[in-house]
Order: sequence, then C-alpha cells, then structure tokens
Amino acid sequence: MADFGGADVDAFRAEARAWLEANLPQSIRGDVNAPLRFQGAEKPAGDHLLWKQRMGEKGWGVPTWPKAYGGGGLSAAEARVLNQEMERIGAYNPIMGMGVSMFGPTLLEYGTEEQKKRHIPPIVKGELRWCQGYSEPGAGSDLASLTTKCEDAGDHWKINGQKIWTSGAQWADWCFCLVRTDTTKKHEGISFVLINMHQPGVETRPIKLIAGSSPFCETFFTDARAEKDDMVGPLNGGWTVGKRLLQHERSGQGGGRMTGGADIADIAKKYLGVDDQGRIADTDLRTRVVKNKMDARAHALTIERARAESKGNVNPSATTSVMKNSGTWIGQERAELLIEIMGSQGLGWEGEAFGKDELEAVRSWLSGKAWTIFGGSQEVQSNIVSKRILGLPDTTASS
Repeated sequence: MADFGGADVDAFRAEARAWLEANLPQSIRGDVNAPLRFQGAEKPAGDHLLWKQRMGEKGWGVPTWPKAYGGGGLSAAEARVLNQEMERIGAYNPIMGMGVSMFGPTLLEYGTEEQKKRHIPPIVKGELRWCQGYSEPGAGSDLASLTTKCEDAGDHWKINGQKIWTSGAQWADWCFCLVRTDTTKKHEGISFVLINMHQPGVETRPIKLIAGSSPFCETFFTDARAEKDDMVGPLNGGWTVGKRLLQHERSGQGGGRMTGGADIADIAKKYLGVDDQGRIADTDLRTRVVKNKMDARAHALTIERARAESKGNVNPSATTSVMKNSGTWIGQERAELLIEIMGSQGLGWEGEAFGKDELEAVRSWLSGKAWTIFGGSQEVQSNIVSKRILGLPDTTASS
C-alpha cells in the first residue's frame, strides 16, 4: 500500500521548508532553465555552485538513496513532500546527470559494497560526470549485437572498439559500458564495465546536431584500461545489469524532462493575450494547451502510481516502455505548441531580436525530435509493450 503520509510527513514538510528557505540563494529562485544550462559544458558558479554544494552535502539531490552512501535516506512520501516544497519555493535539483538517473540506481542494486562506497558518494555530491557506452555503429536497436571487445589482460581488462551517440562523453569522467567478453554467445557474452575517461586509450568526437548543439559523441577505445574490480555483476552477466539500467533510463525519459518547464498557459497568455475572463484568447489553442497540460498531469500521476506499485520489485519492468513513449509524445507536442504560440519569435536562431527563452524554445523543439529515437526508439518500445504487457504474438511468426 502506498504511503500517503501523516504526522511524520507533516513534520518533515516543516523541516524541508525551513531548510530550503535558509539554504536556497534568493538570486536563483525560479530559474527553471538552470538544469538545461548545466547539462553541457557550462558549470555552475556563484550561487548556483553554492546551492549544488549544499544539496550535495544534505543528500537531497537523491533523496531516497541510502544515507550510508551520502543519500537523503528519505521515504517515498518524504521525497514527494520535498519535491513539492522545492517547487513551491522555485528550487531546481542541482544534482543531475546519468550518474543520478541511470548508473547510480543500477549500482545500488548490482554493485559490490566496495563499488558503492567508491562511486556513489561522488554522484550524490555531483562531483563526477558519467556517460553511457551502449550503442555502436552496427548495434543500435539490436544492442546485443555489440562488438566492442573486452579482454582479460592479467591485472586489468583491455577494451577496444567504438561506441556512438555517447551523450556527454566529451565532458564525462567515467563511462558505464557494455562490452563483449565472449564472442561465441550473443546476450550471454556481454559484460558491464566501468571505464575511466581520462586515459590515453579513450577518444571522443562530438557530433553536431540540427539544433546546433553537440550533446552526443563518437567514442573510440584503443587498448583502454578498466580495473578488474570495475566490472559490475558477473563476467558475461552484463546483459541483465544493462537491461535494468535501461529501465531507469526510460523512466527518466518518461518523467519531467520533456513534460516540465514553465507553465505553457502563462506563456500563451503573454504572447496571445487573454479574453474578458482571463483565459487564452485563441479558443482553439486554449483547448490544445489544456489537453497537453491534462496529458502531462495524468502522465505524472501514472508515474507516481507505477513507482508505488513497484516497491520491492527488483526485476526490470516493461512499464517504463509505456511511460517513455507517453512522456516523449507529450513533450514533443508541448514543444510544437510553444513554437506556434511564439509565432515568428519562435523561429529565431540568433540575434538581439529574440529573447533567451525564444531561442531556447526553437532549439529545444529541434533537439526534442530525437527523444522518440534514443534510449530505445518508439517502435522498439511499442514492441516491448505489445509482447511483454499485452501478450500479443510476434508479428514475424507464421500464422
């Protein structure tokens, strides 16, 4: 049964509110775009850095992670309250990235105690950045076809091969990587290793996208080194670990990154005006904005319900495929609505004639087109839903 709170949660709300009031710098309150800026090369400074350090020390960037590794140690109900209080005061979570959303939760389940003590605290404090070494030029949707080779070199693992679409590899300190340790098997010949990106055997080449940014890279490993204790899970047991991580990835993609942001209704009122009742003046647009907001809210509530129902379940769930498709569709629709609302101001690329939010809107609209592809394409997720949730037969099977 879900924990809906009580006296203890009410007491925690007062504690969280007091701490946030005392520790969140006034200058950065309401800066909803800060997480987007700090995902790339730009690093937090000034009050943004101070806020990151305070949240890292408190452990509230990862509120439900165990205190033993620096996490907040909060219950799910307390974490919800914390999110509500952060939203109320205009605070963003400065502890972000793949270490938080993907690798950390996976390591907490599959890592050794030594691995957890070594890698989790820096993630909790946002001190190190991680990237994902999964896709290859010849292994995208069929990830198990990967060929990046990992050989036993005595006192370490030697890695050779190429990965592609490696998000943030040019800024990353570490890479969690799927590699082939047995060429005679497919899924059963894959292992999960951790690779230090600051070594001569690693080369990254950023890929420039239509949105003007280069968040993805080609990544080359040439006799790259991984220590023996940097393999997570058993030798040739990486496919199970990798699938669990994909669940966390798709859960994140189905969450608030695409569906969140400033209230789209307020933006529409700013650009299009209001009627005599204070509503968006354009009735057709008003209907579509309301529908998008309703879909986003229903999506968020469904995520909360799924999290409550999955307590104690340590096996990868296909539910994340539903939420990944739902979240990306809603987010793409929101981005298209924003461009329509801004009109010609939503088509700017650069120059003083366009505001910062307007330039961010068009670039987010363009980059958002990829969300239904990476992390497992829309078609792949639909296949997972049809087979593993609905129990439908494989369409390739003979009738």
